Amino acid sequence: MKPLVSWVTSACVGFARACVVVAVAVLVPAVWAAAVGLWIWWGGNPWSWIGPFVWASIGTVALSRPVCRMVRSLVAKWTGTVIPAGYREATPVTQMSTGYWWNGFSYTRTSKDARREQRMRLWWSDPATWRDLRFTAIVPITIGVIAAIPPAGAVAAVLGLVQSESAQVGVAGLVVAIASAPYAWRSAEPVAVRFLRPSSAMALAERVDELTAQRADTTIAQAAEIRRIERDLHDGAQARLVMLGLSLATAEKLMETDPDQAKALMREARVGAATSLTELRELVHGINPPVLNDRGLVDAVRTLAMDSPLETSVSVADVQPRLEPPIESALYFGIAELLTNAVKHAHATRGRIAIAQDDTGIVVEVEDNGRGGADERAGGGLVGLRRRIAVFDGTLEITSPAGGPTHVRMMVPCASL
Repeated sequence: MKPLVSWVTSACVGFARACVVVAVAVLVPAVWAAAVGLWIWWGGNPWSWIGPFVWASIGTVALSRPVCRMVRSLVAKWTGTVIPAGYREATPVTQMSTGYWWNGFSYTRTSKDARREQRMRLWWSDPATWRDLRFTAIVPITIGVIAAIPPAGAVAAVLGLVQSESAQVGVAGLVVAIASAPYAWRSAEPVAVRFLRPSSAMALAERVDELTAQRADTTIAQAAEIRRIERDLHDGAQARLVMLGLSLATAEKLMETDPDQAKALMREARVGAATSLTELRELVHGINPPVLNDRGLVDAVRTLAMDSPLETSVSVADVQPRLEPPIESALYFGIAELLTNAVKHAHATRGRIAIAQDDTGIVVEVEDNGRGGADERAGGGLVGLRRRIAVFDGTLEITSPAGGPTHVRMMVPCASL
């Protein structure tokens, strides 16, 4: 009994899915059928085909991407097979110092014009656009024809059984509909995977765009870091060293006339020198902590946790003693930024850091008991962290519901030294 019920359920579900696939597959042919009907209706004019042809072409272009998205969505929902879209992402539209707007292709006077031109240029230059148009031409004669078998059999069964002289046709149609219903819609998966996935050229172009953006982000980050170091040196140690030099010059002049004042200036100079040395050490620690160079990521993170105002626990599993220095630096400063955010923005009191390594790479998880609500705002620290991790083909996952907790997972593929 159970196999029969299972078969009936499978047939009913398959029939419904086949009908859905047919409806999606015939959207573009329906536009052209309407255009042909309009041309026939206007048949008295020898040039009457131009209007319907233009409107059908526009309809095909407008429907190509929605049809492909629907097919990908149905395949993912029914089979669990996720087909990447591979569409090029629009870059931010930014205003330059000249007042013009840059959209990644050209300069325009207004942001509205920049976005409109960006959409057109992005659509026209995207290889995925032509892939979608090709798929809309293929889908009716592949997926559509196969998926139409159960509905066609059902229609034949209804018409045949209504007319007694065509009862055999009706029975045959019913058998075809029931037998093919569980399988007819399944042709959508292999066809969609074959023709809708990004080609190697598209994947290469996307990778080039990604690397170009990462290079620009790295250049900007390096320039900002250089400016920060220069500012810290100018406002801190450099100013103190200048004052130290003036104090020593004044003490030298007062050595014979006022030895006590000279000694006082030298004492102040000694304090200033110690303070300058402390500031320089802090600056060097901010650029590249000595413990990170000497003892590696794990010990550096443990030291960071002890210095943090949070009550932070650190757990380590199967992590090799040393990793590549750039990866160690990126992960260390990423953890430091997350702890700072937990104290400054989330008002957390406790934190947890977990570091693990396997065959795929190193995974760092940072969690706090703060108020949550962390989001990636443009120009924010989390966006910068994602970009720094992406330079190493790493990923960043953030879970931060309102009320907390905030959980961040960084994964970087790497090999131990």
